[in-house]
Amino acid sequence: MNRLMQLAGAIGMLFATQAQGPARPEVPESLKAPAGEEVILAAHATGVQVYVCQVGADQKFGWVFQAPEAELTDSAGKKVVHHSAGPTWRHVDGSEVKGKVIAKQDAPKPDAIPWLLLGATGHSGEGVFSRVTSIQRIHTEGGLPPSANTCDASANGKASRNAYSADYYFYEPKH
Repeated sequence: MNRLMQLAGAIGMLFATQAQGPARPEVPESLKAPAGEEVILAAHATGVQVYVCQVGADQKFGWVFQAPEAELTDSAGKKVVHHSAGPTWRHVDGSEVKGKVIAKQDAPKPDAIPWLLLGATGHSGEGVFSRVTSIQRIHTEGGLPPSANTCDASANGKASRNAYSADYYFYEPKH
């Protein structure tokens, strides 16, 4: 009987640790997800940030951000999310979340896109992303637009796909 109780306790501990999502990352105060939310998925992205050379309202040429294109993998290296324009994240289970930037901070690395806190603006499908409320993009590398002097009349309409990587954390309300 004692052995059975030990086994039951071990199984209970296993389920308790599996029920907890990844820990919240250390981020600047402005990028913290709201209290009462917990991390349900942490994933590493590799892909590109797409920019297009075009004329702005000021009649000057500049690189304008168009969309991200990235694949996110879990801690085992398995592809779990596709990230695209919107911004949108689509989980392999078919659920999807769209977001908008709430807060932005320059990355610690000068050659990297900013760190972000995004709020969910819409969902589709049933699954992991159906309850996501906040998303963080941190630990960014690369992804900045080309030099401004490379966008002129001869490059009008040209796209630039700039490699980047980042870590994304997805949050939902605590149960």
